[in-house]
Amino acid sequence: MKKLKQYWTAEALEKDLGDPLNPDNPLSYKRVIEIDESEEFPHEEIRWLYDWKLQHYYIPTDCGGEFTSFEEFVAFVRVLSRRDQTIGIAFTTLFWSFLNWMAGTPEQKQKLARFIMDDYGAMCLGYSEKEHGSDLINGDLTATKVEGGYILNGEKWPINRATISGISFILAKTDANGGPKCLTLFMVDKRQLDPEKYYNLPKIYTHGVRASDMSGIGFKDCFVPDSMRLREEGDGLELALKGFQITRMLCAAFSHGAADTALRTTLGFAVNRVIYNKNVMDLPQPRRTLVDAFLDILICDCETIPAARGFHIIAEQFSVWASVVKYFVTVRLEEMVNSVYVVLGSRFYMREEHEFGIFQKLLRDNSIISMFDGSSIVNLHALILQLRPLTKYRAKRNSRTMSALKTRLETIFSLEKLVPPFEPNNLELFGRGMDDSLQGLEIALDMLEGLKNSDEVDPEILENLLMLGNLVLEELNAHDEQISQSKFEYGHDQSPELFEIAKKYCTLHAASACLHTWLYNRSILGEFFARGEWLVLSLHRLLRTLRPLPYTLSEVYVENVAQELLKLYQENQHFSIAPFQLAHSQTTEEKTHELQLQS
Repeated sequence: MKKLKQYWTAEALEKDLGDPLNPDNPLSYKRVIEIDESEEFPHEEIRWLYDWKLQHYYIPTDCGGEFTSFEEFVAFVRVLSRRDQTIGIAFTTLFWSFLNWMAGTPEQKQKLARFIMDDYGAMCLGYSEKEHGSDLINGDLTATKVEGGYILNGEKWPINRATISGISFILAKTDANGGPKCLTLFMVDKRQLDPEKYYNLPKIYTHGVRASDMSGIGFKDCFVPDSMRLREEGDGLELALKGFQITRMLCAAFSHGAADTALRTTLGFAVNRVIYNKNVMDLPQPRRTLVDAFLDILICDCETIPAARGFHIIAEQFSVWASVVKYFVTVRLEEMVNSVYVVLGSRFYMREEHEFGIFQKLLRDNSIISMFDGSSIVNLHALILQLRPLTKYRAKRNSRTMSALKTRLETIFSLEKLVPPFEPNNLELFGRGMDDSLQGLEIALDMLEGLKNSDEVDPEILENLLMLGNLVLEELNAHDEQISQSKFEYGHDQSPELFEIAKKYCTLHAASACLHTWLYNRSILGEFFARGEWLVLSLHRLLRTLRPLPYTLSEVYVENVAQELLKLYQENQHFSIAPFQLAHSQTTEEKTHELQLQS
């Protein structure tokens, strides 16, 4: 299997963090459980990550940092989150800096870059309010223009890292008349404020991510200079919505980290626990549960990784793709985590019995991810408003647009292709009906047909892929027909039926992404990936939620996927379509030898 450069940083971080089962390592399971029990912010662990210079990978190279691609970014956030989502989320509030990289002046960008790199600075996002939630336009926090700046009044709540962070991105109302241009975004540096004019709200005690600095911030006649305003007055809502396109997609990395640990710790139990004179993993039902969980990770990989690459190629389409990823991946992996605990039996409810209780912690922590940066309802609603343009655009495609689409698909989905630098100015509030992944489904089916003339793929597997791929196309055509015949108004009063239609669109999107990912990476991601049995099972698993199908197509395929899962576990490899080596678990003899060499 080809070693991919975009995963080198994640692998290096993984190696230096060490085996999380070793209590002496930073971010070990034992340590993060202790932090969770104390509910105190993990200052020491966050400092370790800064000392490692991980913050540099949140800053673009033209601002002095080392960020080059969202694909690399997703990989190292998964490394953090497989150990602890609390610390992963707390450190990754740094990704709100993209609001500045997207909209800041050169001076604002340099100031923030120095703050992050040299001062180990962090930031938070103040959009929502206690009385208004996600209804941003009707928020009460105001910014009144005065000479040289603005006077802020009001509160934002809840906010992760509100108390500890030095910079707060605050969305404030600058036009009392309301409307889409009534909001302005400020990059508020607390170090420059009168400490008598702002205050932090009390810590919020939460079900999960207990050690987070979850609180809020308030302002009382607080002056902020014009230099803290991002772009022009009235641009706040547009910047907020474009920023969400970035962060909603990146939230999937938190879910992937939790899913890896949930599956790994459960599998560790299943291969060692003997019951009825057999290992739990050898019993048919637990084995299938774990195989299905593995398939869910692979499916979500095919949605998340190309999306991370897509930011660099088709940023203008991410009003669609970001909503799909944020809904589908976070919800799918949340359901996956909730499904595997049956294999642990009663131990899933015991907080110290198995691997220090990490499963129970991530079960609590992971439930918040689907709510971050817009809940499932918010993201599905955003998608509903674009379903009609998506259907119309697909109907108008021609040979010229399909040729250009094919070129883009290869760059998006082929993991060995270099991606261009991210251009945030290419983000659009609406995608104008474009969605390359689903609109390229026929291209994928043509490529499958072309494989009939080669001996690269087992004929039975190829036959199954063509059958399932054409079923996906049938469902997509039926979806388009349903949308073209439907009647709905723009606004928030959408019917429950439309939300179900949007969910179906996300499922079809994932199926299409799986096909593209396999077709463009068969030669580089190893024998298991290339063989395609996992893809047959994945497409079948997705389609079963849309139409009646038998529970499985082939027990042989299931068994071969189970063997790959066990192989990755035994070799300590990341559960992914692009697995990389996880931190080595040293034996006592190896540790002794290492100490002897050092002395």
